[in-house]
Amino acid sequence: MSTNQELQDKWALVLGSSSGFGAAASLALARAGLNIFGVHLDLKATLPKAKEVVAEIEAMGRQALFFNTNAADERKRRRVLGKIEERLAASGQSTIWVMLHSLAFGTLLPFIADEPDGQVSPTQMDMTLNVMAHSLVYWAQDLSSRKLLGTGSRIFSMTSTGSHRVVRGYGAVSAAKAALEAHTRQLALELAPQGVLVNCIQAGVTDTPSMRKIPNSAEIIAHAKELNPFGRITTPEDVAKTIVALSAPDVVWISGSVIHVDGGEDVVG
Repeated sequence: MSTNQELQDKWALVLGSSSGFGAAASLALARAGLNIFGVHLDLKATLPKAKEVVAEIEAMGRQALFFNTNAADERKRRRVLGKIEERLAASGQSTIWVMLHSLAFGTLLPFIADEPDGQVSPTQMDMTLNVMAHSLVYWAQDLSSRKLLGTGSRIFSMTSTGSHRVVRGYGAVSAAKAALEAHTRQLALELAPQGVLVNCIQAGVTDTPSMRKIPNSAEIIAHAKELNPFGRITTPEDVAKTIVALSAPDVVWISGSVIHVDGGEDVVG
């Protein structure tokens, strides 16, 4: 993927930047010419992966400023945005061109179980919805109020077939994905006067760290490979390339959409 001169030196903000879709998108956007702000939450065991992503971005000659913090915490979100404003000013920029919301942290407990401790609690349900759906709105609100979005800026969220299909142990995440799609549509409406595009990417089944946490993930992956018209599952790079393509400045009339990046998996499933 070559550098796009129109994207050169613009900035992207990737929430969930250290693995899966977020890491792939961070690297692809950097290859296309953007500098990257990344927000991730990693403990000691997984922190080296985030550092690898930063090193790869910097090796391309791009700037990378990553924050290891909870993106769903209001106080920490605003602290990160303050640091972002400082770096943008220092680099001669004033706005974020691309924001990707790729946060994958939620409960995978069933709604109904023989023992109360084995089923989702109100706290777990609220946490899942807040992290994987509502935080998109709060980041967009703060970016807008701080004038960090401009004409042509674009926001992407990440959904899945779980928003409209049933998967065992995926109920709270399914609810979050359905809410995320609704939030995306509403933001597309309300940010349109600012010239901001807001879309949701529905990836096909993809072998990511978050996918492996889903019960029976190996069977789900095998079934998706058999089902997909192309005979393979989706990769994070498939999604990242699509995000880069949709980030081109001359793409100006796609907003409020759920864009399938799955090789036709959903239509035959």
